[in-house]
Amino acid sequence: MSRHVAIVTDSTAYLPQAALEHHRIASVPLTVVLGDRALEEGTELSARSLAEALRKRRSVTTSRPGPQVFAEVYRSIAREPGVEGIVSLHLSAELSGTYDAAVTAAREAPVPVRVVDTGMVAMALGFCALAAAETAEAGGTLDETVAAARKRAEGTSAFFYVDTLEYLRRGGRIGAARALLGSALAVKPLLELEDGRIGMLEKVRTASRAIARLEEIVAERAGGADVDVAVHHLSASDRADQLAQRLRTRLPGLGELHVSEVGAVIGAHTGPGLLGVVVSLRQVTDLSTTGR
Repeated sequence: MSRHVAIVTDSTAYLPQAALEHHRIASVPLTVVLGDRALEEGTELSARSLAEALRKRRSVTTSRPGPQVFAEVYRSIAREPGVEGIVSLHLSAELSGTYDAAVTAAREAPVPVRVVDTGMVAMALGFCALAAAETAEAGGTLDETVAAARKRAEGTSAFFYVDTLEYLRRGGRIGAARALLGSALAVKPLLELEDGRIGMLEKVRTASRAIARLEEIVAERAGGADVDVAVHHLSASDRADQLAQRLRTRLPGLGELHVSEVGAVIGAHTGPGLLGVVVSLRQVTDLSTTGR
């Protein structure tokens, strides 16, 4: 079946492969540099290998895709029958240069490309991509598809617990002074993605209390609304499964519940032990007011 608006995202959305295939969403991989090897996220480096490298304090950095990578993806999609435009949705520009690379490539694309800085990452970005895909499938225009993604972003929050702030400090995602303070006080940080940046939400004394508080925060944010939730982790599958089960019984309006290990790009900046939760207000795609 042909489509008028195609959707592109990047590998940090951590969308299930089945969802990417079902909605025909193109995912552009970011790169993880492990020692002197550059590896594509999701295809060449497992989360387990990453966690082991981090524990051994091996050099791990991340890199955005180059504009030429996006350019080729846009050209390939534009050759599909019926495609008239592309909506390209990416992780926060505050965290990566991926958005800028996509913007550069979009200028030379053979069809109109709307590049969106969602201000999100992980399934917070993934839910935006799904909202865009559903709108496009319902016959939405470029503008309507972008609006759907932005509306979903407005109703989405991401919270996470990390065992240490050291990995965020190394990657420049949180200030050295704040990371040092957290280590000195032996606190377990709860963080929030706000305005596209990673910020301190609360400081808790123990891991068990921090995870319990994470659950409370998610429940408070969800309220009684209809929400989709994603639980992410790195090398902490038992914690993630247990939290997901508690949220399943605690959230009356729960729709989709995804549990997954993060990829190498996010894992490189958070470290083993990461436990994150994305809560996103569910929205019904309705284009009836436009006559479609």
